[in-house]
Amino acid sequence: MFRREEYGVVLDFLPFGKSSEAKRESIAQIIGTEYFTLLEVIIKPEEKVSIGTKVYIGRGERKEVDHIKRRIGWDELTSAAQNELKPAIEKLVSANEKRFIEFLNRAGALNIRCHTLELLPSVGKKHLHDLLEARDKKKFSSFDDVHKRVKHIGDVGEIFVNRIIDEIKGNTKYYFFTKPPFHKEE
Repeated sequence: MFRREEYGVVLDFLPFGKSSEAKRESIAQIIGTEYFTLLEVIIKPEEKVSIGTKVYIGRGERKEVDHIKRRIGWDELTSAAQNELKPAIEKLVSANEKRFIEFLNRAGALNIRCHTLELLPSVGKKHLHDLLEARDKKKFSSFDDVHKRVKHIGDVGEIFVNRIIDEIKGNTKYYFFTKPPFHKEE
């Protein structure tokens, strides 16, 4: 199944493009709101976007975006975009809390030795046991609910944010929330 982004959040806007490119066109680096895909898009000449703006990138008529230039990797983000990435993901995770709670409620074993939940940052054997025990009694309803029922779990939203950043950077074997990182042809 080919997964497409419909909306993206602007991480950085380069009104005159990159200095290394001959063609001068307005470029925005964005993160998709559904699959956290990093993209470079060309902004229409008459439009301007600001950091944190949600833009439509799906099929059909687009207001700000002329076209999607390419998919990019973590290392191709500007330093400003890298700095904006975590706050953008925090907002997206918070806005889609139900999706991540459903992940906690449905996650199962990857194999005989490893459970999916163990691959979340700061979730080891003890937290895994506590999460599964609490989930068996009653499904989780919110990040707050998880925090109240599982001792010392920390900020549940932050756990997901850190996992998504690890996936974007390509620091993981499994991809639960993002597409595997894009690698440029050498």
